[in-house]
Amino acid sequence: MKTRHSSLLYLILGIYSIMISWHYNHSIILLIIHWIIWPIYLAYEVLTGHLSHGMWKSIPLSYFK
Repeated sequence: MKTRHSSLLYLILGIYSIMISWHYNHSIILLIIHWIIWPIYLAYEVLTGHLSHGMWKSIPLSYFK
């Protein structure tokens, strides 16, 4: 049961990184590349500060408005 929860979290974080990639780039090619290497891309976005000041929650909310 533990692997099911971790695989679900892995999928959700992958989708989250794709949402971030589309928000900043609007490129299908970069979207595919970021899907392949999403853990590295997500760490890069966190370390560079693109998700600071509430952007980590306003980016996903922008897709549902």
